Amino acid sequence: MTNSDKNSIMDDKIVTVQNPTDMTGVSSGYRGKVVIAHDKVSEIDFENLDKTCPTHSFDFDKKSQALSVDHGKCITCDKCRVLSPTLIKIKSNFAPASKNKAGLVESFDVGTAERSYDELGKELKEKIHNLYGRSLAIREVDAGSCNGCEVEITALNNPIYDIERFGIHFVASPRHADLLLVTGPSSRNMEIALKRTYDATPNPKLVVAVGACACSGGIFGDTYATTGGIDRIVPVDVYIPGCPPRPQALIYGILLAIDKKLAAKSNL
Repeated sequence: MTNSDKNSIMDDKIVTVQNPTDMTGVSSGYRGKVVIAHDKVSEIDFENLDKTCPTHSFDFDKKSQALSVDHGKCITCDKCRVLSPTLIKIKSNFAPASKNKAGLVESFDVGTAERSYDELGKELKEKIHNLYGRSLAIREVDAGSCNGCEVEITALNNPIYDIERFGIHFVASPRHADLLLVTGPSSRNMEIALKRTYDATPNPKLVVAVGACACSGGIFGDTYATTGGIDRIVPVDVYIPGCPPRPQALIYGILLAIDKKLAAKSNL
């Protein structure tokens, strides 16, 4: 690699966090999520985007001329923005998790406020205490991922994010877990293992799909080697989009899962 190549890489402005001690935001160059800048588009625009998108994340309503993007499929590769920079923007905000797949689909960007990691963590700690009266135990399951999501999950335990201060810890056995964090599209070879892990986790249990692959199959899709998303194998409570989702998005998804369990408990 030449010096000019090295300088080009260093100058691309794609960084995750400018200041690790400032948890309120990330670099403006960070690819958080795809947003649609216009409320109405032409069918030609949609067809061009669909041909460009490797995961076919876009959909089009002919009646309303509304374009939508499925964050559960999107891998923020940036090809759509390069094709149509006036129609498609890339924001540094993360695409929020959802309790169902329909909630991952977004049309015209209306803008949403984003809370910091610490704010989300403090709320999560209080709700974990209310629900469990103790810590939340998580078992992470790699169902055939590229390891990108694992890097972000591992970061939750580092000194910067320190997820244990919010009453969360990772366990080695599903028999000790309250929640399963599952990554990858679930390869066919991991299908039985994932089912057994789910069955071994005691009730009441929560399952969170992490990343575009776990949500929909992502870049791997639905092939002879993959199942096209983990909800085809086990029930999923919350979907966290992203490729990969950053720690802030992960903790928001876990918070959403706890909210869902609290709501179910209150309805008993």
